[in-house]
Amino acid sequence: MAKQRTLSIIVPVFNEEKTVLPLLQKVHKVKLLGLKKEIIVVNDGSTDQTAKVLKKVKLPNCSIYHHEVNKGKGAAIRTAIPKTKGDFVIIQDADLEYDPADYATILDLLLKGQADVVYGSRFLGVHRSFLFWHYVGNKLLTFITNILYDTILTDMETCYKAFKGDIIRSIKLRSNRFDFEPEVTAKILKRHCKVFEVPINYNGRDFAEGKKITWRDGLVALVCLIRYRFMD
Repeated sequence: MAKQRTLSIIVPVFNEEKTVLPLLQKVHKVKLLGLKKEIIVVNDGSTDQTAKVLKKVKLPNCSIYHHEVNKGKGAAIRTAIPKTKGDFVIIQDADLEYDPADYATILDLLLKGQADVVYGSRFLGVHRSFLFWHYVGNKLLTFITNILYDTILTDMETCYKAFKGDIIRSIKLRSNRFDFEPEVTAKILKRHCKVFEVPINYNGRDFAEGKKITWRDGLVALVCLIRYRFMD
């Protein structure tokens, strides 16, 4: 009898007291044929009630870690990666913009052995009409990624990135904040990993609803794309 494979779900959290518990419940309820799940939550120094909310979590195979101070999304992911044991690893934001019901679509090509990495593209699937300048920024960064790394991605900045576990655990990552997205993209493309995109649903937030990424993060991402094209 074949050994059951495992999906590791990394959930970086910062100031998501209203959404983190509903999100974790959604993750727990997702049914994935032939896969076990482990959930690894990293509370990245939240200053709201997130830490108290997480104390209420009693889900199986769910581990929770805490940063004493806010270090950034990339730092939270880097804390979580060495703790993963899964055959596959996916990143899951805690803000309910992304729907865990899309896991089956994202994982399909990984399970079939046809892909090393799968990105869930917000621009290929159903999505809420969201901030124009964020759209422009995303498209510009993706366009630059395609030029620098000779690829045809539609959504480099997507949260939903799924990897073969051995691949993501073998990559040396340095980024602490939102520059995780361009760094990991640069490094998998430089390794010539087989990268696929699939459509996902996306319910984007605005700043009043808690969105955190800004134009400054876009500039950092641009520098990161150029740096890692020629270094590391």
